[in-house]
Amino acid sequence: MENSQTNENSLLSRGCCSSRTIIEKGKSLNNYSCAKLDAQDWLKPTITNGFQAVSNIVEIRFKNSHKEFFGVANELNINKGDIVAVEASPGHDIGIVTLTGESARLQMKKKRIEFDSENCKKVYRHARVGDIEKWIKAADREDKTVIKTRQLVDNLGLNMKVNDVEYQGDDTKAVFYYTAEDRVDFRQLIRVLAETFHVRIEMKQIGVRQEAARVGGIGSCGRELCCSTWLTNFTSVTTHVARAQQLSLNPQKLAGQCGKLKCCLNFEYDSYVDAQTDFPNTSTLLQTKKGDAIYQKMDVFQGIYWFTYSNDPSNFIALPVSKVRYIIGRNKEGKKPDDLESFMIKSPEKKKISGNGIEEGDLNRFD
Repeated sequence: MENSQTNENSLLSRGCCSSRTIIEKGKSLNNYSCAKLDAQDWLKPTITNGFQAVSNIVEIRFKNSHKEFFGVANELNINKGDIVAVEASPGHDIGIVTLTGESARLQMKKKRIEFDSENCKKVYRHARVGDIEKWIKAADREDKTVIKTRQLVDNLGLNMKVNDVEYQGDDTKAVFYYTAEDRVDFRQLIRVLAETFHVRIEMKQIGVRQEAARVGGIGSCGRELCCSTWLTNFTSVTTHVARAQQLSLNPQKLAGQCGKLKCCLNFEYDSYVDAQTDFPNTSTLLQTKKGDAIYQKMDVFQGIYWFTYSNDPSNFIALPVSKVRYIIGRNKEGKKPDDLESFMIKSPEKKKISGNGIEEGDLNRFD
């Protein structure tokens, strides 16, 4: 029972939802599975109509964290979801096909990778039962290897953090992913690891965002981290994005599990930029006979600006964007309205009241 549960956990790291069918139904197992890197072959419906070009390129994923492109010999019939043995250095690795044919070629072109048929790694064959069993056995060792490696790093006094280990499909090589603030001399560590695990060792440094994607966790929204479930391409996030969305520049609220600005700040950025295309400049003073008014804050999607008089900073006056533009236009003509109160929103939305007379936004409703 324990070995079965271990196999399930190991295969989940490869994006497989089941271990029983992995040998029995190898070709159809991974179509639209739980894999983070699974892909939708949008060109598949055109195959029957004869529009898809023939291509000897396939896209293959490994440990649900990275993909590579491989060349396929003409005599091999490779389909999406197949578990295949591919060329590695040294030996061979086991991966799962995500895209084939013209879809793979277009994806390769999108990532600006040039295909060189002579130097490109090859797909050897469909994985045999023995290959898959060795693949699963190697994956089972990864969690224990991470724990043991962290102990060795601590004993050697190295200033680095081991995040993940990925064994090659033939169980002859292991890639150790780590993060470190400074350069680390891990030559002694490599010798100790080789003697302990009896495999070829490769050390690969990753960033804090890649670390969060591999380790996983729960975000402030209450859901699993985007980078560990579906987000594969990291786009730079700047404080300008937060300012455009009128967010408080509080590092504790804007930072994610990785300590960097949250990737989700980019999700709605374009909508905010589009909504503010015709908004007046917030640095402009509104001149009235009652006094000059200074911008304080805005509600982007409702199109509301809040202003206060210079001599009365505690009195917030809500103005629609159209009225703000009108007042600015009058000021450019050298005219000043009497005050802002005559332009303010007079009937703001009232909070919804439940049947017992308690506001829906009131925390006391839980009592």
